Amino acid sequence: MESKLVDQFHFSSTVSLHSSNRWWSGDTVAVVTGANKGIGLAVVKRFAELGLTVVLTARDEERGKKATEKLREEGLGNVRFFALDVSKAASIKTFVSWVETTFGGLDILVNNAGVSFNDIHENSVEFAETVIKTNFHGPKLLTESLLPLFRLSPSISRILSISSRLGSINKERLSEEEIEGVVKMFLGDVKEGRWEREGWPQIWTDYSVSKLALNAYSRVLAKRFEGGRLSVNCFCPGYTQTSMTRGQGTHTPDAAGEVAVSLALLPPHDLPTGHFFLGFGPYNQSRL
Repeated sequence: MESKLVDQFHFSSTVSLHSSNRWWSGDTVAVVTGANKGIGLAVVKRFAELGLTVVLTARDEERGKKATEKLREEGLGNVRFFALDVSKAASIKTFVSWVETTFGGLDILVNNAGVSFNDIHENSVEFAETVIKTNFHGPKLLTESLLPLFRLSPSISRILSISSRLGSINKERLSEEEIEGVVKMFLGDVKEGRWEREGWPQIWTDYSVSKLALNAYSRVLAKRFEGGRLSVNCFCPGYTQTSMTRGQGTHTPDAAGEVAVSLALLPPHDLPTGHFFLGFGPYNQSRL
């Protein structure tokens, strides 16, 4: 994604149950990954409050079930839980089969699951393979596996990946093969101990590369379905108070989740594809 912001996108950050732009119903199915806490949980809760059927996924089954039960106790009975570890192909296969059997399809996918093993002022690539597998290869495999299940409805199906501006793309176009090549090169440089001198990002290196790959893949996917019935966008929530930032940040997960849901539920006539959204208020956006 280009780091330069080229446009402004104006709309209210609060979606109303009684909005005149409401296109969804209780039959609309939204899947949110990594959703037992933080931004993912906030997204699930807001979707449920707005009346969608929501699938909360988490790799830790006990934590996922507890999060779902808590939402149900709050009166949100339209939340379902299914264990999903996006870093494992077998887990993805089982989940996709369950979605097809249970719902027959889906309308919205929020790729939120992600990891980082660095503290705010630290930078290590000790767990680079795990970070790449969880933040890029997993969401990519899940997305590709779910593509046949997205409903072709007038409302347009949507994919929103929670990403980061740390993964900004300056190159105009990257093919899927080139993206995989960049990731392979990075992991090779890490393995051979030369990553520091090869010009890789200096802040949260493995996380940044994983998000660069996710952003680039989103661009490729948006292009693949350009003019079709699938919208693909990314959203950087900024410095949010989550476990990944050790509770530090300028805003809460609920605030970030509200914006993410607003983006995911844009009315069809306002819904772009292939865009990177950054921050709050009148939304800055750039082409993926």
